[in-house]
Amino acid sequence: MSVLRGWRLGVLLMLAAVLVLGAASKPWWKGRQADPGPGFVSGNGRIEATEIDIATRLPGRVAEVLVDEGDMVEAGQVLARMDPHTLLAQRAEAAARARQARDAVAQAEAGLAMRRADTAAAAASVVQRLSELDAAQRRLRRSTTLAQAGAVSSQELDDDTARVRGVEAAVTAASAQREAAGAAVEAARAQVVEARSSVEVALAAAAGIDADLRELELRAPRAGRIQYRVAEPGEVLPGGGTVLNLIDLSDAYMSFFVPEAAAGRVALGAEVRLRLDAAPGFVVPARVTYVASAAQFTPKSVETASEREKLMFRVKAQVDRQVLLRYADYVKAGVPGVAWIRLDARAPWPPSLALRSAP
Repeated sequence: MSVLRGWRLGVLLMLAAVLVLGAASKPWWKGRQADPGPGFVSGNGRIEATEIDIATRLPGRVAEVLVDEGDMVEAGQVLARMDPHTLLAQRAEAAARARQARDAVAQAEAGLAMRRADTAAAAASVVQRLSELDAAQRRLRRSTTLAQAGAVSSQELDDDTARVRGVEAAVTAASAQREAAGAAVEAARAQVVEARSSVEVALAAAAGIDADLRELELRAPRAGRIQYRVAEPGEVLPGGGTVLNLIDLSDAYMSFFVPEAAAGRVALGAEVRLRLDAAPGFVVPARVTYVASAAQFTPKSVETASEREKLMFRVKAQVDRQVLLRYADYVKAGVPGVAWIRLDARAPWPPSLALRSAP
């Protein structure tokens, strides 16, 4: 009886061992069935996409946020607005300064016109004084001739001489007034130029504030999905403060690592098939766009061939834009999956990696 009991116990132990080995080998066998063969290499990774922070260029208070997390937005769509009250006050001040500068231009131009009139009057006075000088000089010449003949008295000659000198002085004074009027014209012209420059400065300041006012509307630089709401209405942000985070689903890729032996055979543009955990029955086509030129991580010491096989190189596979736009609900940032690279262009893709429509 003891021998029989021992034999039964041995049989039970053998059956248990078989069951354990069978259960352990099932995943391995399943994985071997999914392996396309030596012409392929795979790596685990996650879908990544271009992320853009929607930030305010100017410091201020968030007035409203018009989208929620998960919303799809179009390029140019207004996503949020900042409080404009401070800039509106500055804009009103700039407009007032522009009007003041225009008034200054009008006053400067009126002053210039007056100085030009003064210059014309001074020039006419000079002409008049020169005419008087000419007449006085002719009278003096006649008086001198008559005085030599004794026809006029010495007093009359002295009077004519004094008259010439007086008119000469008047000519000099009129000429000086004309020069002064000309200088005043130049000064008035400079004032006009300065006043017009002040207008341009005021208008430029107003235009700058208008540009800042437009910046208060935060627009989507490209189409995508809102990933995070970082700020809420009422919050005060510094310049460059992030309000929203946008993810561009039309620019997605998967980064993964392959061994050194395979990295040397991976060519840019090589065909890649991605299988995502979120949609295991859907195969995503992609292309290799980057292969690292150096190992991304290595063991602490590399002394044997087996350790060199542990060197891993980063590979980036870009997903086709049309596929992304068509199946955006399946290809999401952060979704894990497996990337298969075809190292041999002649090797056919296995049925498990055949392209098919999304479920």
